[in-house]
Amino acid sequence: MEVDTYPISDLKLFTPSRIGDERGYFAETFRADVFAKACGPQVFVQDNESLSARPGTVRGLHFQSEPNVQGKLVRCTAGALFDVAVDIRHGSPTFGQWIGEMLTAQNGRQLWVPPGFAHGFCSVEPHTVISYKVTGYYSPECDKGLAWDDPEIGIVWPEIATPETLSNKDRAQPRLADLPAYFSWSE
Repeated sequence: MEVDTYPISDLKLFTPSRIGDERGYFAETFRADVFAKACGPQVFVQDNESLSARPGTVRGLHFQSEPNVQGKLVRCTAGALFDVAVDIRHGSPTFGQWIGEMLTAQNGRQLWVPPGFAHGFCSVEPHTVISYKVTGYYSPECDKGLAWDDPEIGIVWPEIATPETLSNKDRAQPRLADLPAYFSWSE
């Protein structure tokens, strides 16, 4: 399994090796030892899955605050999506910066989004399925978000992104400048 880093600390990209022949392929999609070496030990407590029927569907940007923070190991199991993580750790040298990664069923890539980041995505193919492991259970009281189109952040979404697909909750999320300091950065 290949592990890549980004200029924003703590984000990681995992690309599993695939062994294939005329029948298809086999891949280890998760190894606790490889993950712990790259990201530190984590306990995943829940697996989530979401289908976006229409291309251009935007979901996010979401995160959970203390005491129920969530790290997410995200992958695409059908279709394709543009996955985004935004650093919301106050005091971080990369506060407000983002990375985007194309995750597809074909490339098998997985993005590690640790606590302290807002996460969202845009489906780019019909019937796209996102699957992700989380380190904390869902908590309605700690469920928070950030405006997907905040110009201060400046995410360059795929042209296909359709604001009409946003949930009512995502239409009302605050901008970065109005977001309380839910997370602090430490070296």
